[in-house]
Amino acid sequence: MRNWITRAETSADIPAVRAIVLAAFETPLEADLVDALRADPAWIEGLSLVATDEHGTPVGHALLTRCHIGDTPALCLAPVAVRPEYQRTGAGSAAVRAALAAAGSRGERHVVVLGHPAYYPRFGFTRASAHGIGLTIDVPDEALMALSLDADHPLPHGTVRYAAPFGI
Repeated sequence: MRNWITRAETSADIPAVRAIVLAAFETPLEADLVDALRADPAWIEGLSLVATDEHGTPVGHALLTRCHIGDTPALCLAPVAVRPEYQRTGAGSAAVRAALAAAGSRGERHVVVLGHPAYYPRFGFTRASAHGIGLTIDVPDEALMALSLDADHPLPHGTVRYAAPFGI
């Protein structure tokens, strides 16, 4: 594992982030989603993080956007992507940890993720259903996970409402 340098995405990184997401996923849907989220009110400056190689080129990306759990503001982690040649090197984990740290430092309290159940528990995510959190669509129970960034504020109950670009 490397010691990755992470930083907030800048406008100059947009083409590199798109290339990362296009390389990491089978279809352009996730890259289109990231682009759409940049234009949506759910976008929060400074909560789109990149992990860079030794030349400062982004190779991993994690994005947090606004959502709600019931009426409670929360964040959604999606999508996390790493260039294929850097997968399993810790670049994605570094970007996720940096994004969660940035969110916590801003006073954000809750994060949800719809993702791989073997990956996200390493960051403290647990099954959302155990906290009374659900979706309006059917997904495997283990795929929707939630995390409280503030021990003084337990996860709220309710249905997750994502930003419009998610289509949920």
